[in-house]
Amino acid sequence: MRSHSSYVAFLIHRVSGLCLALFIPVHLYVISLLLNDPERLDQFLTWTSTPLVKFSECILIFFAAAHLTGGVRIIVYEWFSANSKQGPWIVASIVLSFVVGVIFLISSSLWIANYKSIQLRNPNPMF
Repeated sequence: MRSHSSYVAFLIHRVSGLCLALFIPVHLYVISLLLNDPERLDQFLTWTSTPLVKFSECILIFFAAAHLTGGVRIIVYEWFSANSKQGPWIVASIVLSFVVGVIFLISSSLWIANYKSIQLRNPNPMF
């Protein structure tokens, strides 16, 4: 029973929801830094440019996409009284989540490379 695709979809949906819920306080903390302590925000933003944090952001985007597609799958199932053949919907939601995560990883890597090349050309930008 626990190896059934519906159970795997259930687990992915719950784990992604938990991770997103744990992210909310961190996000609120960063917003508070923006409002109350800009110097610490700059330090935090410097830290967020590390590869481990960028990879963690990609995992978070994957979780958001997995939670979204899992929720849409549940809504479609309930609204349209779909039969017990949820397998294709489950696979589609997981594949779509993975694709969104990979696209974010690639775009994030390209953005970092572009940003670093701009910094090398102009090390003292005027703000």
